[in-house]
Amino acid sequence: MANFDMAELALKSVAPSNKIIYDDKEMPSIMVYIPKFRLCDVLSTADTSVHPAFRRNGVEIDGFYVGKYQTKHYNGRAYSLPAEDPQANTNLDTFISYAKAKGAGHHEITAVEWAAIALWCHKNGTEPKGNNNYGKDTSETLYKAIPSMARDSSDRIQRVATGTGPITWSHDGTLEGIWDMNGNVVEWCTGLRLKYGELQILEDNNASLDTADLSDESNAWKAIDAATGNLVAPHRDANNKYDGQTTGSVKLDFLSSKWKYVTSITGTPGANGCAFKDVQVDSDISAAAILLLQALAMYPDANLTGTGIDTTYGGDQLYCNNSEAERSLCRGGNWSNGASAGVFYANLHIHRSYSGDRIGGRAAYIE
Repeated sequence: MANFDMAELALKSVAPSNKIIYDDKEMPSIMVYIPKFRLCDVLSTADTSVHPAFRRNGVEIDGFYVGKYQTKHYNGRAYSLPAEDPQANTNLDTFISYAKAKGAGHHEITAVEWAAIALWCHKNGTEPKGNNNYGKDTSETLYKAIPSMARDSSDRIQRVATGTGPITWSHDGTLEGIWDMNGNVVEWCTGLRLKYGELQILEDNNASLDTADLSDESNAWKAIDAATGNLVAPHRDANNKYDGQTTGSVKLDFLSSKWKYVTSITGTPGANGCAFKDVQVDSDISAAAILLLQALAMYPDANLTGTGIDTTYGGDQLYCNNSEAERSLCRGGNWSNGASAGVFYANLHIHRSYSGDRIGGRAAYIE
């Protein structure tokens, strides 16, 4: 443990608020603490309720820890460590199980935890840059990070080592921030999905619970009632599909090359994307449902004001597919997504079983 004691001393001298958290094997991960805040702190609302990331099983928590770095897997466990080639070519269920294997409180980052961080960045004008343009950010010319995998056939950098980019790649613009939430590898998030076009979530931050059932067939999945914003049982028709259904849950509609949140799917099911800032809502969706969508970083807040706020959301993109069964959530973008990548980038196009060299993850922890 002496070496770990020295590591903690070194960490505190550079990033005093960061913490080394040890798993059940007494192996370390470097984590960043996100303290509790209210909806009105990050959105243009008077609602003083805590953001749902800070509520589990109906009980408020003071905050959560998130990996400072994208995950690297060792011996069946997920670690947040600097200067590593981020884990890739690994499906969602493996990321979930390797995070949970570390012991109580450890989990793959949830969709609502990611959303909380993204909204905080947006409100505070610190949306990070990152490896979204073959080793550098598309808006930067001089800064580069250390390559961590072979270059592509055009001799371009692909993945880079965790945390080796410039300070502009930190979520809060300081050495104490979270690195690489923009680009490098897109990151699996739990607790939010599409299923035949219907948006489904686990309530609050219940996806972070040790006992959370995150399987496709789990009864914990809930739809969002468009009229009230309340969570309801998922809707199914006789064929177990949602296409063309008129019941009032929030779904994604493929219309005019844009996605809209609507009470029924009226367009041809398919895949598409649009700028996050251009996502629209159907007129039948209530203010309560809209606020929940904003809290989940699934719908932009055009009325938010403050210093440094980028009303374009950095050009981040939302990609979705409502043509068949479950589509899981990845966020952040990868090394080739350019300006489309960022903390509001969302990909609801792929299946949980998919793996590829551009898909990774991030661990989180709640005491």
